[in-house]
Amino acid sequence: MIRDITLGQYYPVDSVLHKMDPRTKLFGTMVFIISLFLANNIWAYVVATLFLAMAIKLSRVPFKFMVKGLKAIVFLLLISVSFNLFLTDGEVLVKLGFLKITREGIRMACFMGLRLMYLVVGSSIMTLTTTPNELTDGLEKSLGFLKKIKAPVHEVSMMMSIALRFIPILIEETDKIMKAQMARGADFESGNLIQKAKSMVPLLVPLFISAFRRATDLAMAMEARCYRGGEGRTKMKPLKYARRDGMAYLVYVGYLAVMVGITRFL
Repeated sequence: MIRDITLGQYYPVDSVLHKMDPRTKLFGTMVFIISLFLANNIWAYVVATLFLAMAIKLSRVPFKFMVKGLKAIVFLLLISVSFNLFLTDGEVLVKLGFLKITREGIRMACFMGLRLMYLVVGSSIMTLTTTPNELTDGLEKSLGFLKKIKAPVHEVSMMMSIALRFIPILIEETDKIMKAQMARGADFESGNLIQKAKSMVPLLVPLFISAFRRATDLAMAMEARCYRGGEGRTKMKPLKYARRDGMAYLVYVGYLAVMVGITRFL
């Protein structure tokens, strides 16, 4: 399951989404997330499904690779669906002791499950089609207006980019530590949920040591290259909008307008 986390990874392939400006993809991801929280009926989720399917098709990232990232949130998904299924008031369909399943509960559980899955897949599309450097430049450009109030835009963008880059690195490190401890007799599979959680505790110390060591190495490398923040720095590859980005913005605005119309009038 550790290797099934796709958030933060980059999948190199020649596609339309890979060639898009990172600012366009950031805006599209934000629009998609907003639309999911606006959706309140089946037709809104049908439109969101079509939009997500189109994005997956244009990314040319294998569907199996993208969907395997959902394995990491199975536990959270089960908790969310169960809470909405059994704790939502409404027309009772099935009653098991103090637990009851209502028509409204089934509706909320389905919508919440879809929302969580679409959030993970939609966010993964952005990271799978955008390199960390492009993501940093896109965030800095998108939040450039905050520089007028002396906000450290470059530093915040850099921290977010480094955090996303560290996700696959720490996942790989965790996998190596688990294999090393399993070779010494550690058992991470047997037992109930509490026992499995306790068996993961020995991973934390070497994982934190490795994370701090990598952070120190990164800081020393940046210091050796005379990094002093974003003030006065130039870009080797400046961001430029292309025709496809303008078309994408039109699609985003149209999609959001359709979602707002569906949620208000259907």
